[in-house]
Amino acid sequence: MRYAAAGWGIGELVFEGDVLVHHEPPRAAIGRAAPAASTDLLADRLRAYFEGEAASFDDVAIDDDGATPFERDVCAALRAVPYGDVVTYAELAERAGHPRAQRAAGSFCARNRFSIVVPCHRVVGTNGIGSYGSSGIAYKRRLLELEGVTL
Repeated sequence: MRYAAAGWGIGELVFEGDVLVHHEPPRAAIGRAAPAASTDLLADRLRAYFEGEAASFDDVAIDDDGATPFERDVCAALRAVPYGDVVTYAELAERAGHPRAQRAAGSFCARNRFSIVVPCHRVVGTNGIGSYGSSGIAYKRRLLELEGVTL
């Protein structure tokens, strides 16, 4: 299912039943038709988030089949980072119960397929903003600014 977020573009949600399997954050929609109006509650919440409303998505069921216990620990710790806060990769690893696994926590973030729902944009490097996969640093900075964080 696709959804539009004003000023951000078109995003995509993939479900199996009520479980989120994948989320693509909104991007400029050059050459793509706008989606039909959605009645999906998660799409509505995401639109509100991208309009600047403080939001939590910790109640959204995500597909973690095939995830290791470590990945589940990191995911849970990351979902607990509140709107408007940031942690370093080392802090994330520590919160997940794996204090020496900051690189592995970073690798988890790099492979995150749930974007805003599992908010990897809230994880920063000790010396700066850090990366944000294919969306890029500018997108990450914009998300953090939306949440009131400046680095």
